[in-house]
Amino acid sequence: MSERQLRVIEICAGAGGQALGLEKAGFEHELAIELDPNAVKTLQANRPEWKVEQGDVADPSIWNPADYAPSDEHPDREPIDLLAGGVPCPPFTIAGKQLGANDERDLFAWAVEQVGVLKPRAVMLENVRGLSMHRFAAYRQHVLNELHGFGYIAEWKLLQASHFGVPQLRPRFVLVALREEDAPYFHWPEPIGTPPTVGKTLRDLMASDGWEGADAWADQANSIAPTIVGGSKKHGGADLGPTRAKKAWALMGVDALGVANSAPPKGSKFAVGPKLTCEMVALLQGWKPEDEWEFKGGKTSVYRQIGNAFPPPVAEALGGAIKAALLHETEPLQRTKSVHDPVYQALRDSDTPLTLNQIVKATGLEIRVEDVERRLKHLELDFEIEMIETARSRKYKLGEFRAFRGQEGHIRHQLFPKNLSKIS
Repeated sequence: MSERQLRVIEICAGAGGQALGLEKAGFEHELAIELDPNAVKTLQANRPEWKVEQGDVADPSIWNPADYAPSDEHPDREPIDLLAGGVPCPPFTIAGKQLGANDERDLFAWAVEQVGVLKPRAVMLENVRGLSMHRFAAYRQHVLNELHGFGYIAEWKLLQASHFGVPQLRPRFVLVALREEDAPYFHWPEPIGTPPTVGKTLRDLMASDGWEGADAWADQANSIAPTIVGGSKKHGGADLGPTRAKKAWALMGVDALGVANSAPPKGSKFAVGPKLTCEMVALLQGWKPEDEWEFKGGKTSVYRQIGNAFPPPVAEALGGAIKAALLHETEPLQRTKSVHDPVYQALRDSDTPLTLNQIVKATGLEIRVEDVERRLKHLELDFEIEMIETARSRKYKLGEFRAFRGQEGHIRHQLFPKNLSKIS
């Protein structure tokens, strides 16, 4: 298969961390869509040649996925090679309420539905570690089943940014899906080694305004950073995370209660240590000085753009792995279908309601009735579950998925505009 320029459409593109990594991997942006106006300005400033749309990615007036897909009217239109994005994290974050499908910010299920319209050769969607938790097993299973129905083989994997040279504890949960003819050639990227410490990464910037303590500080900051949290518009100004993270920063000699405008000047003294600048945070997030990436907006907005980004080195590694699969440059693997929630799967596969004991039997696993009951409590948070009571038994039937998938009448149409000023 001859190599050609691979095209990507990126949704929820943010300030361009994923975009930059995919570009380095060999993908050319056909379109990028982002809600935050300052992040859009950042993308436009760095890549003015890209087509960038600002607004709710699920709003048909912003873009129509069918316009980029092969069709009866356009049979010669080449399919997009990759649909990528970092859809909103708050519905799944461990620090939040984990509302999942009931959160108006949730766009994961919507993005999966667009795969059936856009028909890309590959899909890459990333989110927070919370989506990997037991709470969302049925949600993940639904996603895999939907993609399978569209003709894709999909896998989830938890990746650590620190395995790809990023000096930060930043786990990201990634979904990759490819068409059946390309999926065997996909290999998850291998770790590249130990990342540099915070001190080594930031020493030169800390010394850039004459601060004499930069070397001693760099020696103290001898580990990688805690996860940098961009936060949301619901909260105040920029700082480096919750209490536990602030304590970890303090051990490295970093004052995490805010972000500085500039590096510490000559003669600076600190009770804990200096604050980081946005430029420093960008380095910890994986941007390189040679990237010359310019962020637009005020300090708090810039910090949030950086803190909410997908680290470019991780995106580059994943993009390279997807590109190699699309070009069939690797040895094919035998892929097996994974089951994240056997209780959900048993109910989905059944045409009739099932008792608890029947669910246990349908799973084919050695699980207890108590385990089924526990899974059902999680499942009913994201799905309608019909419970049918008779004199002799109680049966369960799987109902509608609560998540927004583009359907009319969904509560998101009311809540999203109402809460737009607080969404980031």
